[in-house]
Amino acid sequence: MKIVIIDYGAGNIQSIMFAIQRLGYEAVLSHDAEEIRNADKVIFPGVGEASSAMSKLRATGLDQVIPTLKQPVLGICLGMQLMCHSSEEGNTEGLGIFDLDVVKFSNKVKVPQIGWNQISDLKSELFKNIPEKAYIYLVHSFYAPIGSETIAKSEYDVEYSAALQKENFYGTQFHPEKSSDIGSEILNNFLNIT
Repeated sequence: MKIVIIDYGAGNIQSIMFAIQRLGYEAVLSHDAEEIRNADKVIFPGVGEASSAMSKLRATGLDQVIPTLKQPVLGICLGMQLMCHSSEEGNTEGLGIFDLDVVKFSNKVKVPQIGWNQISDLKSELFKNIPEKAYIYLVHSFYAPIGSETIAKSEYDVEYSAALQKENFYGTQFHPEKSSDIGSEILNNFLNIT
């Protein structure tokens, strides 16, 4: 199986690579459109600020490539947010895959949300054998609200989308690669989607 992690200078790539290796697979880091298109599975990571991450994608033409992919694609954290229509962070236009606009948490809570939180209302094969209220690890100041593409929810000040899915596109606001055994199981589920 060919697993490609999209390399656009905005990711916590090493921890994802190690998490995939622990599952017995190898991943390739690439920004080559052809290599990404030919992968069996694509992981779209992201850490950092939305507008600068989007300009990196535009500079390499990957903003045109990602929405056309036909194989299973997993956006992680900022990667998931960039797959939405837009983000309040840097007033950024996203890839428009998910029909949601990313917004900032209110001042009523400490931002960013850092640490372990529970996920619930789990839908999709991404959460096969994952129990309701399982704990996952998050670091974020912005969130995608609940919508028709929500496949897992979490709560911090408000209920929000912990994961999204539309056709072959999946996104997790949390970091499966940092979410212990539960995260490994979710990554494994993604790698086994046919």
